[in-house]
Amino acid sequence: MSWRTIVITSTAKLDYQLGCMVVRGEETIKVHVNEIEMLIVESTAVSFTAYLMNELIKNKVKVIFCDEKRNPSSELIPYYGSHDTSAKIRHQVEWSEENKAAVWTEIVAEKIRKQAEHLQERNKSEASLLYQYIKELAFGDETNREGHAAKVYFNALFGKDFTRTEDSPLNAALNYGYSIILSLFTREIVSNGYITQIGLFHDNMFNQFNLACDLMEPYRPIVDRFVVEMKPTQFEKDEKHHMISILNQEVQIDGRKEILGKAVKIYTRSVFDALNDQDISQIKFYML
Repeated sequence: MSWRTIVITSTAKLDYQLGCMVVRGEETIKVHVNEIEMLIVESTAVSFTAYLMNELIKNKVKVIFCDEKRNPSSELIPYYGSHDTSAKIRHQVEWSEENKAAVWTEIVAEKIRKQAEHLQERNKSEASLLYQYIKELAFGDETNREGHAAKVYFNALFGKDFTRTEDSPLNAALNYGYSIILSLFTREIVSNGYITQIGLFHDNMFNQFNLACDLMEPYRPIVDRFVVEMKPTQFEKDEKHHMISILNQEVQIDGRKEILGKAVKIYTRSVFDALNDQDISQIKFYML
């Protein structure tokens, strides 16, 4: 079972040897590939062998590459994540609009609920308004309660002047955390044999991760909690490494305690079961 997150922060050469990823830098370190869940390459002064890349893909290791500012910029995604990918994609294309809207409604309700719980824990009066939005939620969120809730939520957390478009350490931290969560979901979607481009609600022709953006919504408040606790006045190397520790977050899901990556796996599969069986009661959400 893969469970380790490896971060390469400086100049190194990576290759494959007898089932291990070999990191040759100031010292040589070997890590069994089947132990690795995610590999984050922060430095642009890192070289790979094609052999290692293929082995990482075979073992469904999520590989994220960062740019010169150490921000995530791209990732490795296999063409085929499951033996029955062709059948899974045919089912995905055939999901009805009503079925997708029903699942999306549940996802939005859970996201707003998690936001409301976060505000309530911080004694923010705006929590009551978010709970009201859940009651007002229309099928498929046709009245955009999600958007209204987001504005109230972020203003309650970070002040009336805060916007998600400004260039600030807060937004840098949020975006970095969201990108980590997004990568977890793209991994699980592909591993289950589906494609990330075809979403439930998100339908941007320039976004190759529409489905991952849909499924990750209830998990965004986990990132928000981290950022609120951090109170970043800058977002540099140390802050990014602290943000990566979000992968060690434990949650309750399906009657037991799991780390974040396993919770994403359980939840994602439950959403696919709900879509394929047209039964939203199968969706398994986490609790903190």
